[in-house]
Amino acid sequence: MSKKRASEVLKRLEVSIPDPKVELKHTSPFELVIATILSAQCTDERVNQVTPVLFGRWPDPESLAGAPVDEVEEVVRPTGFYRNKAKSIQACSRQLVERFGSQVPQTMEDLVSLSGVGRKTANLILGECFGKPGIIVDTHVGRVSRRLHLTDKEDPEEVETDLQQLLPKKNWSAGSSRLLLHGRYVCLAKKPRCPDCCLASLCPSVLPMV
Repeated sequence: MSKKRASEVLKRLEVSIPDPKVELKHTSPFELVIATILSAQCTDERVNQVTPVLFGRWPDPESLAGAPVDEVEEVVRPTGFYRNKAKSIQACSRQLVERFGSQVPQTMEDLVSLSGVGRKTANLILGECFGKPGIIVDTHVGRVSRRLHLTDKEDPEEVETDLQQLLPKKNWSAGSSRLLLHGRYVCLAKKPRCPDCCLASLCPSVLPMV
């Protein structure tokens, strides 16, 4: 039943979200890595206000790695937790320079070895920048998947494993991106918009219509 539900979920989301674009603005894998680190506990909209300034001053791993930390902190301050984020993006930049010739690596193992990069970010980079299938699991994907009974897990890696069993590999990147956007705009954490949801008739957790 879960596989049949997952297949129908993908079909309906393909109609409602035909072009599941990454909402973090970027022009390169490096920019997307840094923007994703900054997006932790921050909206994409706020990050998109900060990154033009950040990359305008330090457009590559070399320049960002060598930038004065206090200046980096000031630029990323609006994203919250700015000291830790400044530390992470500079450490990540140094690692790219020292270990990968200033290029973003293209394997899960290498990506998660970078400061501030976990499986969620790595799967995003693999799918968006390199065309390699990966399931992104953030709070939205986890919540939507549990409400649809596609998983009962809380741990993101366990959710990822469950979804890998249900979704065709070719649909991992686009499918998880659609789940993410559906959770961000329809299947909200506190007040899900069930009457507006294209998945309502499939969803075991749907709220009663009033």
